[in-house]
Amino acid sequence: MADLIDLSASELGDAIAARKISPVEVAEACLAQIGRLNGRLNAFVTLDEAGTRAAAKAAEAQIMRGDYLGPLHGIPIAHKDLYETRGMRTTAGSRVLEHHVPDTDATVVRRLSDAGMVLLGKTNTHEFAFGPTNEHSMFGAVHNPWDLTRISGGSSGGAGAAIAARMTPLASGSDTGGSIRMPAACCGVTGLKPTYGRVSRAGIFPLCWTMDHAGPLARTVRDAALFLQATAGHDKRDAASSHAAVPDYMAALTGGVRGLRIGVPRRYFFDRSQDSVTALVDAALDVLAGLGAELVEIDIPHIEAAAAAALAIYLGEATAYHDDTLDDRAHLYTEQVRTFLELGDQLLAKDYIHAQRYRSLLGRELTTLFGRVDLIATPGIAMTATPIGGQTVTIRGTEDSVFGAILRNTEPFNLVGLPALVLPCGFDAQGLPASLQLVGPAFSEALVLRAGDAYQRATDWHTRRPPL
Repeated sequence: MADLIDLSASELGDAIAARKISPVEVAEACLAQIGRLNGRLNAFVTLDEAGTRAAAKAAEAQIMRGDYLGPLHGIPIAHKDLYETRGMRTTAGSRVLEHHVPDTDATVVRRLSDAGMVLLGKTNTHEFAFGPTNEHSMFGAVHNPWDLTRISGGSSGGAGAAIAARMTPLASGSDTGGSIRMPAACCGVTGLKPTYGRVSRAGIFPLCWTMDHAGPLARTVRDAALFLQATAGHDKRDAASSHAAVPDYMAALTGGVRGLRIGVPRRYFFDRSQDSVTALVDAALDVLAGLGAELVEIDIPHIEAAAAAALAIYLGEATAYHDDTLDDRAHLYTEQVRTFLELGDQLLAKDYIHAQRYRSLLGRELTTLFGRVDLIATPGIAMTATPIGGQTVTIRGTEDSVFGAILRNTEPFNLVGLPALVLPCGFDAQGLPASLQLVGPAFSEALVLRAGDAYQRATDWHTRRPPL
C-alpha cells in the first residue's frame, strides 16, 4: 500500500496499463491513507468510499476486457468542494450551500470521469474561494502536512495538503489570485494555472468571473500535463472558454530548456521575498541555466499596482455574484468573507474601471517583454507557510499582512490570464517548502510544462514526503 501511494499519477497509469496493479488496489491505498491522516489535516470534507470502490471495480473490469480509455483510466481524483459533482454534496466551504447536492457535474469533473478517473471525494476550500490561507471554511482550517501548525495555502488548500500527504495523486483546484499555486507552494507540490479560457469553469462556483481559472494540483509536472490534456478545450457552457486548438502536452515534455530565454524580474518579486526563499529560487534558476537556459534580467513596469487592481476587480465581481444571498443570508457567511463582500459594496465604479484599464496596460507590457524572453521566473510565493491564525509576516524588516504577502507573486498573472506553473524547489531551515514559478505567454502551457518537467527531471524536490 505504501508503495502505491508514493507513485505519481503517470507512474500509476503506466502500471495499470501494463496490468501490474489494479485500480481497486490504488483506490484502497488512497482510502486507507485518507483514513490515517485526514483527522489531522482536514483536507477532505466529503468522501464516498462505497462509490469510490464501485468506480474502481468498474474501471478494472473495463481494462480487463480491453476497453482501456487512456493514461488516467483507474486513477483516483479529488475535486475541490467548489466543483459541482452530481449526487455528491458541494458546499464551497460555506453554510450558505451546506445541503447543496448538484444534479450535474462541472465540465472538468465530467471530462475526467470520461477519461476513466475514480472520484474519491471533495477537498476543503476557503469559503467560496475568497481567501489565500484556507483557514475560513465551514469545515475549519486545513493543516499543512509539513507542519500541522501552518497554513496549507488557499483557497485550494485541501487539494494541496491531500496531494502532499499522498491521499490522492491528482486533485482539481481553482485560481483567482493564486489559489492553485499558493497551496502548491505551501505544501510542496506542483500547481498549474492555465491560460484564462483554456479550461472550462462551467459548474464551478465563481469568485471573480474575469479572473477565475480551473486547473490541477499534482505531484509532478507530468501529472499536471495529463490533467490538462483531458480537460482543456472549448466548452459551450463557459462563454469565456477558448476555441484555440489543444496541443499534445505530453509530447511537449520530451524537450528541455536549452536555448530558452528566462526573464528574471528582481524588482517586486524577489526584493520582497524571504531571504531563504530567494536563495532557493536562485539555486533553481542555476539548475535551469545549467540545463542550457539563458537567464535575462528584466523589469515589469508598473507591476507595483497589480495588487490594488486585482483587489478592486475581485471585490466588485464577488460582491455582485453574492448580492442577493448576502441580503438574505449574511449570517451564514464566515466573518472574514462577509467582511470582504461588504467592502465590495463600498467600491466605486471608477475604481473598477481604473483597475480594468491597468489590467490592459499590464497585459501590453508583458506582451512586449515576451518579445525578449520565452518565460518569466519568480518565487512562487514570497515566503514559506505561515502559522495558522497569523495576521502579519515580516519579510526583510518590513511587516506586511499575510494576505498581501502571499498573493504578491501570483495575482498579477491572474489579471492578465497567463499560464503559470508553481513547483517545489527546496526547503527552508524549518523544513518548509519553497517554490519556483514559471510564467509564459498566453496558451504556451506546452512550453511552461516542458520547462517545469526538465527542472523536475534534474532535481528531486517533488519526490520529498512530509514527515507525518
